[in-house]
Amino acid sequence: MESGSIFEQLGIHWQLLLSQAVNFFILLIILRVFAYKPLLAVIKKRNEKIKEGLQKAEEAEARLKEVDIIAKKHLQKADQEAMEIIKATQKKAETLQQSLQKETEDRQKELMAQAELAYLRQQEQAKQLVFSQAMELVKKTIMKTVELKPEIIDEALIKKAVLQVKDEI
Repeated sequence: MESGSIFEQLGIHWQLLLSQAVNFFILLIILRVFAYKPLLAVIKKRNEKIKEGLQKAEEAEARLKEVDIIAKKHLQKADQEAMEIIKATQKKAETLQQSLQKETEDRQKELMAQAELAYLRQQEQAKQLVFSQAMELVKKTIMKTVELKPEIIDEALIKKAVLQVKDEI
């Protein structure tokens, strides 16, 4: 009884201890069936979703890198095409500038030739006008001097005749 007396001295009753142990195991089984297993299932599903999300994130990152590489290639190609277009445009502009400059020079030469021709025509017309007026003047002067006596003709009379003809013109 000594063994029983130690339990009794400590205030432990073996029937009560046994019933509490049975209650604990029943509670453990109930918690395991209704709480632990569903919690494990939820945790397992959540872990699977997390793993799936991580895989998708890795796939998305890989795709993003691929897209980034493709985009960089396209940008480089677009830059090259833009540079080629700019160079072609510059060449066209230079060609156009040269042709316009040549046309301007040709037009300027043509205008200069026309101006020179017009100047020569005016000079010729002026010469003809002066010549015709001089002829008319000489004619009238001679007519006036013939009316006078040739012996009396002197410089003063010639001047007077020229002035009269000048006034008539």
